[in-house]
Amino acid sequence: MSETVLVTGGPSGIGRAISERCLARGWTVIAADVSEQVLAEFQSEMSGFGDRLICRQLDVSDEAAVNALVDGLEAEGHEITGLVNSAGIGTDIPATETSVELFRKVLDVNLIGSFMVARAVARHMIPRGRGSIVNISSISGMTGNKGRVAYGSSKAGVLQMTRVLSTEWAPHGLRVNAVSPGPVETPLVERMHETSSRKLWTDRLPMHRYASPSELSGGVVFLLDGDMSSFVTGQNIAIDGGFTTSGILNPQPAE
Repeated sequence: MSETVLVTGGPSGIGRAISERCLARGWTVIAADVSEQVLAEFQSEMSGFGDRLICRQLDVSDEAAVNALVDGLEAEGHEITGLVNSAGIGTDIPATETSVELFRKVLDVNLIGSFMVARAVARHMIPRGRGSIVNISSISGMTGNKGRVAYGSSKAGVLQMTRVLSTEWAPHGLRVNAVSPGPVETPLVERMHETSSRKLWTDRLPMHRYASPSELSGGVVFLLDGDMSSFVTGQNIAIDGGFTTSGILNPQPAE
């Protein structure tokens, strides 16, 4: 079945890998991002997909812009069957140094932005009786990682939002799930992980490496595909190299 998938943060990082995999399956992708330059570069690099790739500028923290984009796409005849909320920002700052302004900004983009896009899309999906929404969370929303008071709180909120929306919208034929990546080689992670902290992550991971964005995209496409995951909703898939399920990897005697 042909799908039309809106991917926020679609031209870079994990979002780009998801967009590329959806395009490779023959689906139509609407890649949205706050940066017009990044969108233009992505459109140029992916020109071989023709009109199956649509790039649109969007600030997910702007409610009016979110509603205008989704309603406009639907009015143009693009029936959105899938949504991936991949747009996000993050910081690695101690809690005592995190300003309220920064905390709110992270929540506005990662949590409230994801809600507003999901709500706008669901208002069109519900009358049609089908649709799949995948929210990109993080293992920082599942564990208490240092320096992640704003980012981790926003991603934990995304997980709870996923559960609530899946319950509310399941009777209307919509499925809502989440994917929680571990450390991935993306521009966002590069900004958040210093050289010293990268070693801490790889030492803690059973697979002892960071993932590539393409290793995340398969799980997302599985959740988007109504044939493969038709009975899956309200779930969180941690694609983290074993981080959240591992015990002590290299026990050392107490000093």
